Amino acid sequence: MNFPFFPEVSRRRLLAGIGSVPLAAATTTSTADRERPGPPQEIRGRRRTTVLRGADLVLTMDPEVGEGPLGTLEGGTDVLLHNGRIAAVGKDLDVPHGTRVVAVSGQLVLPGFVDLHNHLWQSSIRGGCATQDLYGWLAGCNRAVLPRIDARDMYRFVHLAALDALQAGVTTVVDWVHPIPYDTSERYIRALDDAGLRFVYAAAQNAADIRLLPKVKKDFLDPLPLASAQVSVHAGMAALRQLRQFREVADDLGVMLNSHVLEHRDDRKDDPVRALREAGAFGPRLLMNHAIHLTDEEIALTGEHDVRVAHCPLSNMRLASGIMPLPALHRHGVRAGLGHDGGTNDTSDMFNVMKAAVGLQRARHEDAEIHPTIPAVLRMATLGGAECIGMDGRIGSLTPGKRADVLVLDPGTLNFAPRFDWTSQIVLNGQPPNVRYVFVDGHLRKAEGELVHVDTERVVREAELAADHVRRAGA
Repeated sequence: MNFPFFPEVSRRRLLAGIGSVPLAAATTTSTADRERPGPPQEIRGRRRTTVLRGADLVLTMDPEVGEGPLGTLEGGTDVLLHNGRIAAVGKDLDVPHGTRVVAVSGQLVLPGFVDLHNHLWQSSIRGGCATQDLYGWLAGCNRAVLPRIDARDMYRFVHLAALDALQAGVTTVVDWVHPIPYDTSERYIRALDDAGLRFVYAAAQNAADIRLLPKVKKDFLDPLPLASAQVSVHAGMAALRQLRQFREVADDLGVMLNSHVLEHRDDRKDDPVRALREAGAFGPRLLMNHAIHLTDEEIALTGEHDVRVAHCPLSNMRLASGIMPLPALHRHGVRAGLGHDGGTNDTSDMFNVMKAAVGLQRARHEDAEIHPTIPAVLRMATLGGAECIGMDGRIGSLTPGKRADVLVLDPGTLNFAPRFDWTSQIVLNGQPPNVRYVFVDGHLRKAEGELVHVDTERVVREAELAADHVRRAGA
């Protein structure tokens, strides 16, 4: 990889740790520079060259930068972040004077999680309609509450949920946003940007307001370096003409189409796969969420056409929707990632999502080796999710040259220790409090277990105020 300041460094040198990576005429850090920093004092948004020094385990998710399918490196490995990118991975890297050094001996480093499907505004209805299936929940909570949320309160709900995702290790979120007014869209996007996440704003609109899709992208998303867009749709034969119109808008904007597909068995009446095919949308620029009740033929077609899917196991369990046929999709080469799915996941915990994705298939098939395995589900949560949205050239692995979206996990906790098989323990024992550091695009967002420059009590207080407004509006 080529960098403005960095010479070409072969992967062999990176892995062997025998090469240095100098910055121009810079010198290496002193012992004092290598001290673990205290609570962050830097200006919010400032990006510094950073080295994560001496990790006991690094999972790069790149087999060419490490061993095996997860790119495993053990025993004192450094990860250097410069100008928002992964600059180098190896042992005893030389770094410039003034580099921020984070001592991570005894800790684990991996790429940030990619949450492939969410509805962050649904933090407003956490725990709601708990006795209902999908249709009951949609009627009693989702559709009942959304119209009561004004622009100011939308910011509060989204900001809360985005920070929750960030502190739990999600560095990229695909947020499927229901039809909302233009001014509310501005507040929604501002909340995401203020949280510091990389995000895909997957906007849905009513057919009468289709013109808002390119306007929102141009006005609010294009100026933000961590933002991108998708067009969200409802797929069904009854609205095939509108589906074609939305597909044309997505094509004009050069973005993916994003649709809920066969989440509930009664969705079969809409024949969504046929609708997507007839609309010319069934291909690699389509992300299908849930995809639970596919026929064998539809599974094969999904693989043949390189359609991507988002698996949301906790939400599917909560709403009694069923279990995605993930092993069959995998056999047909379908690219899949993991999602939280908003209010019906009730919190942000990719560790729990991974464990559920593994456990559901093992229970259904009574086979401990069925897909997804532990390594496979870790890949789904990182590089696999990035592949599904066409961002794997930028994020999802710790490959030098990619954007610096990085997690540091602390295994020295009651829920995680003692060490036996750390890779498996990430999935089976990990929890959000194990997330010690989070970097998004090289920016420090969480340090020493605390979000950087976030008044959590105020965020919660404002979300409670917004919830009170919603309750009073529905009284």
